[in-house]
Amino acid sequence: MTRPFLSIRAVRKAFGAFVAVHDVTIDVPKGEFLTFLGPSGSGKSTTLYAIAGFQDPTAGDVLLEDKSLLSVPSHKRNIGMVFQRYTLFPHLSVAENVAFPLRVRRRPDAEVKRKVADMLALVRLEKFADRYPGALSGGQQQRVALARALAYDPPILLMDEPLSALDKKLRQEIQAEIRRIHRETGVTILYVTHDQEEALHLSDRIALFKEGRIEQIGTGEDLYLRPASEFVAGFIGNSNFLPAEHLETENGVALVRLADGSIVKGVKATQALGRGQKARLMVRPEAFRLTPMEGNASLAVEIVDTAFFGDRRRVVARTGSGDEIDIRPTSDTAEPGGTDAASGRQIFFDPATAFLFPV
Repeated sequence: MTRPFLSIRAVRKAFGAFVAVHDVTIDVPKGEFLTFLGPSGSGKSTTLYAIAGFQDPTAGDVLLEDKSLLSVPSHKRNIGMVFQRYTLFPHLSVAENVAFPLRVRRRPDAEVKRKVADMLALVRLEKFADRYPGALSGGQQQRVALARALAYDPPILLMDEPLSALDKKLRQEIQAEIRRIHRETGVTILYVTHDQEEALHLSDRIALFKEGRIEQIGTGEDLYLRPASEFVAGFIGNSNFLPAEHLETENGVALVRLADGSIVKGVKATQALGRGQKARLMVRPEAFRLTPMEGNASLAVEIVDTAFFGDRRRVVARTGSGDEIDIRPTSDTAEPGGTDAASGRQIFFDPATAFLFPV
């Protein structure tokens, strides 16, 4: 069995009586892009700082190629770091900023010159070598910070919410650049964000944090299509949650009764539930259809709002029990006349796409 490149073993971090990270364990293969995702205060940055050496874990270990890093000071771990704030030196040019970590490591002048040229080419800023940070846009400054962090060939690059200060369009552009740079360099990246779309776009795997613990780790597809808990289903993507009563489960497939009395068969049960136990049925907005298909379950609803976005529609419906449902049918499958506000109708979904979570 291949040993992990980076191993985080039962890392715990407490600040007095408050435990920020509870026994987090992750193995990271070389070259992976792993994102720590979660709400503010979930422990993702604290875990990253334990790897960087900025904070000592209360318990546990961090190993790089089977060697513990705990006794190694942060500045000797040779790990690259990119922060939300670019932390560029304003009195140094772009080229001098990129060269700085190489100068600190006393690399030969010829190597420094070559690496700076390579890094500026990598981030596509060759023409900006002699400019100063104050003359650059936010996106350009972040690319300089990325080039500087990669200049000395670190085994791991840590990125702590590096794009959160940028506007949406610029974030998307820099995300594409980060993906390209990861492909071209093969560097192992650990990335922290609270933005689930960013995590889905960038990552090989995602570790979703909740209250200092990892709620689920896997590919974006795993977390979206096979959520392990209601928290995962609610945090990754948009979700509708409908109150339900569990009637029975056989081979992981549940029979449930919804609040309007309708029976739905064929729902995935994520955990064992007792007969009559209260639960919540999760259905993604895009799983609902406005036209029936064989084997679909149906709900009687009132359409309360609708909007057209070109490639899709957004429809808001309300069940007889008062629960609002977000529906995102593609525009070619939506029926314009059937989505008028205040109209009553049936909506449909495949039970196999729904999940049942205990209350």
